[in-house]
Amino acid sequence: MHAPPTKPASPKIIPPEVLLLAYRSGVFPMADSRDDEEVFWVEPRNRAILPLDGFRCSRSLAKVLKSDRFTVRVDGDFSAVIDACAQPRTDHPDTWISGTVDASYRNLHRHGHAHSVECWQDGELVGGLYGVAFDRVFCGESMFARADNASKVALAWLVALMRRAGYVLLDCQFMTEHLASLGAVEITRERYQELLGHAAEAQPRMSLPQALAALYQESEGSAGAEAFSSPGKLIAQSFSQTS
Repeated sequence: MHAPPTKPASPKIIPPEVLLLAYRSGVFPMADSRDDEEVFWVEPRNRAILPLDGFRCSRSLAKVLKSDRFTVRVDGDFSAVIDACAQPRTDHPDTWISGTVDASYRNLHRHGHAHSVECWQDGELVGGLYGVAFDRVFCGESMFARADNASKVALAWLVALMRRAGYVLLDCQFMTEHLASLGAVEITRERYQELLGHAAEAQPRMSLPQALAALYQESEGSAGAEAFSSPGKLIAQSFSQTS
């Protein structure tokens, strides 16, 4: 008799309450590789954040936003976004998004605290990002792009939706040239803790999915006004008013 095939072990899941406690404390999990069963907790000495009133929307990006080249959704396909972010890249042949990390954020999404902002083109997912939302904070975890400017558009929409929803802190974790070009700045661990405390003093006016619905509703209601005839134009205009 042959023994029945063994099922692969399900990845461990970090409980949502543990993840949220970590984020509220300024700590987040990472892994050394996709197959690593262990996670380690990170608290950067210097933290990258993107001030919501400091997003740099270049003329070329504003043009892309106004063109509505992409259809932008929130939580349209969270699983597909995390799958794409976990794929090997030329500069990073392996990924820190292990099976445990992957499963934990999918579970956190089911509990309403992890969201994706997605760019779709001709029915295909071509870029986006995902992260963790709590209090008035959004911690960006990873982003990807399969089309030019897709990740920049997703980030621009995230900033605009956070402002609309009443969030005050966008955590980018580690500084990169790409993030710096869009307005991210580096602050100390101590300053980040102060901003976390301030963000926890109140709750946002609405969730990110609700902010997206409100934006689309506003764009439909203002179709007669040439300057605001699309969601992308509304967003580009909001950045020109604060730049």
